[in-house]
Amino acid sequence: MENSSRPVKVLVAKLGLNGHDRGAKIVARALKDAGM
Repeated sequence: MENSSRPVKVLVAKLGLNGHDRGAKIVARALKDAGM
């Protein structure tokens, strides 16, 4: 497997339509800060 210079893309999703999305936002921010 070759080492690609493209950044890793991650899709963060949550189930349901309620407004409790803080956990997903925290995970997304941590992954963004890690360079993904």
